[in-house]
Parts: sequence; structure tokens; C-alpha cells
Amino acid sequence: MAGLLERAFTSAPGRAVASRLGLAEPPVLRRGPALPDEPLVLASLAGSTLVSDTLALLGVRAGEPLLDDGPEPPAYPGRIGGIVVDARDLRRIDQLEALRAVLRPALRALAASGRVVLVADDDVDGLEARAVRQALDGISRTVGKELRRGATCNLVFVATGASASDLASTLGFLLEGRSAFVDGQSWTVAPRLPLSPSPTPTPFLPPSATPAAGIPAAGVALGSERGGGGRRGDARGDARPLAGRIVAVTGAARGIGAQIATVAAGQGATVVCVDIPAAGEALAALANGLHGTALQLDVTAPDAGERIAAHVASRHGETARLYGIVHNAGITRDKLLVNTDAQRWAQVLSVNLEAELRINPVLLDGRPGGLADGGRIVGVASTSGIAGNRGQANYAASKAGVAGLVRALAPELAPRGITVNAVAPGFIETDMTARIPFVQREVFRRTNSLSQGGLPVDVAETICYFLDPDSAGVTGQVVRVCGQNLVGA
Repeated sequence: MAGLLERAFTSAPGRAVASRLGLAEPPVLRRGPALPDEPLVLASLAGSTLVSDTLALLGVRAGEPLLDDGPEPPAYPGRIGGIVVDARDLRRIDQLEALRAVLRPALRALAASGRVVLVADDDVDGLEARAVRQALDGISRTVGKELRRGATCNLVFVATGASASDLASTLGFLLEGRSAFVDGQSWTVAPRLPLSPSPTPTPFLPPSATPAAGIPAAGVALGSERGGGGRRGDARGDARPLAGRIVAVTGAARGIGAQIATVAAGQGATVVCVDIPAAGEALAALANGLHGTALQLDVTAPDAGERIAAHVASRHGETARLYGIVHNAGITRDKLLVNTDAQRWAQVLSVNLEAELRINPVLLDGRPGGLADGGRIVGVASTSGIAGNRGQANYAASKAGVAGLVRALAPELAPRGITVNAVAPGFIETDMTARIPFVQREVFRRTNSLSQGGLPVDVAETICYFLDPDSAGVTGQVVRVCGQNLVGA
């Protein structure tokens, strides 16, 4: 019955009926490392030059904004690809009028899959300044819900001392198609972590090793010429920021994990694909296709951390170190809490949270094949852990725990230059979500600002933004990849 209903709904007559009911076809999102084709606009509301300096560093040309200062807002001569607003010096409520005045004409002219990015100070003093800081977050989230045709709005808080080079990876990510399913979110960029001096620095890969080359990320067209920045490749001009670095991905055999490994390899990483022995065939095929290595391993095993490190050392030499580990392995065992027994509860917490807690200390103890100073740890949380979800008390507990772990571990590892972050996916189109009954699945798809489910590549691109060496000032952050899901937003 569900199959028949889905076919009827997606037929031409069904789509016409859905449109009349207010369920229009979702917009096609711009994805990949490409800036908008249309021109970008920069609005500096006070004396800060940080954003203009960052755009110059990215090689992005931005025009002057129009200002709504009359009875009718002025009109841009054509569509714009996005507007970046430097609101760092806003401290008073009356100064928010300047933000309204530049946004109103820009939003009317925004192209499909356009971008609105607000940049504000994270560290402010005084009651009014703090109220304004929070008001900016409310404006950003609201604009994200008002935009149409796949456009997004996000807010970046900048900590004291952060420079244009610290902000560049984040601003580039948000302007490019890599952030297609990140909407209505805010997080903080700080000065990049200093790397504590080590008397015997070790490489991620020995000089003789040759990292994988020429592997495009699935579904991503590299090297597109874009009018916003006038460059080939992404806004940074570097499509392979992970070259020479080893990245381990757990739960890599299929779905989101396979896409994470694929995108990381496409950015130059040598990937270690980790998954359970039952997924061995798919795991080996993926690793071989990416010129990486496969490790059949249950992450809940007591010696999982030791085996990951030993695998890296045995395959790449005693001096090799992991640059990053992505804790993607996870399971669901959904039941209402009143029907959840101890086994079902423990299985989810063991795989999704306890395994990460056991693996990290082993990889951080300095052993061969462990995580190097200056490396990256990325967890996978969930919007269920942020907002809760009926029938997922065990899953929500584990994913909220991942977010808590990120925030607690980040300051501990900061002296070693290691960043710790997490993504929190919303509804992502995978084989698992395809088994959800059609009507329920369609509701999940539609209840976000972009009116559709995300793709595994959207999660992978955000994770690789965290892995980027230029994201060294981003740590302790949890970024939702959910299209601004309306539940818990």
C-alpha cells in the first residue's frame, strides 16, 4: 500500500494535487565546492574590516549593498548570489536597524541557493550588547525560515583575536554549495589553536608514502568556474586540503559513512575504512576504490582503539600518525521508553557513545598510529539528541552524549592543537530512512526550511570542513546538518 501511495503521490497528477495542497516541489540545492554564479554583496555595518579581509583572502569579489532608507526598498539590477554582513561592532538595539536596512533589498534579489551570512562578535560585554548578540541569532534563524528556492542563512560568531585566516575556511564553506543543507545555524570561530612544541614531531604520513589522488567526491563537480569568486575549485583555491593525511572513518561500509570516506579521499586523505566484519565485502570494495585500507572491527570491542592504531602503524609505518578520526558508527533500537528493555538500551549507548569514549584515550596516548597533535576528532550527534524524538530515548541519550563529549573534550585537547567537533544530522536520505513509511517519511522531509531531506554528502562535506587544516580555530562546536529542521530549531 505504501508503495502504491508513493507512486501515486510522485506521479504528474499527484504532484499537481500536492502543489494545490501547498506541497510544492522542493528546490534543487546547489552542492559542491562552488560559489554562486551571481555576484556577492558585502555589507560592513561599522568599522570592522575582518570580513572584507577574509573575502579578499578567499579571492572573492563582493559588491556594495543597497540600503533601504526610503518608503520603498531599492532594487538590485539583477539577482545576487548572496550577502555577507559584517555585524561585529553592533552593540546597541538601535544599531539593528542597519541590519534590517541592508537585508531587505538583498533578500528580495537573492538567487536560488543564495547565501546570507552574518558575522558577529562572540565576546561582548554589557547587558544591551549581550541582548543584541542573541537578537542576531534570532534574526538569522528567522531569515532562514523565510527564504525560498534553496537559499540559506547562517550566523558566525567570531571570538576575540580571530583573524581573516581563522575565518576563511568557515566563510568559504558557508558561501559554497558544500553547506547546502546547513541552514539557520550559528557557531563560533576562534583564533586557531596553537600547537604545543614537540621535540620529536611525527608526520601524518611518512615522506615516502603517496596519498590517494584523483578521487572525486561522489556527486560533486570539481573545478567549476564561479562568478562570485572568479576562481576554479572551491573558494580557498585548494581542492585537496587533506593531502598527506590519514583519516579513519568508523561505520564506513555504507550510507553516510561511505560518503564521508569518499569526500575525504576526494580532498586528498588516505582513508582507513572501519566497519563490522559482517560488512566486510562492501567495506573492502569501498576502501579499494578510494585507494585506502579496510579494517574489519566492532568499535565496541575492548581493544578497538589499539587495533585502529596498530592498523595505521602496520600499513603506513611506525612514524605515521592519524590526522583525524570520524566516529560515525551508530545504531538505532527504537521503542517507546516504556517498552525499552536493558539490552536494547545498552546496545545503542555502547555503540554510539561508549565506544568513542574508550577509543579516544588510546589514540591520544602517543602510541604509533595514534592521533597526532594538530589532529581532528569529529563525532556524529543527531537532531534527536538536541530536540528529542518519540521512541528514541536511548538514541537521543547517546547522541546528546556525543555533543556533551565534544564540548568537554575540546578545551582539554586545545593545548595539543587538536580540535573536537560534531555534526548533528537531521533527516538524511539513506537506505535506512527509505524504509520509513511514505507518509511519515514525507512529513520528515517537509518539516525543515528547505522542504526536503538532506543527502549523505551534506553530512560528509560538513565533517570535511571540520577536518580541514584551516579550520583550526573551530573546536567544541556542534553544527546541525538538518536544513533548519523545524523541531528543536
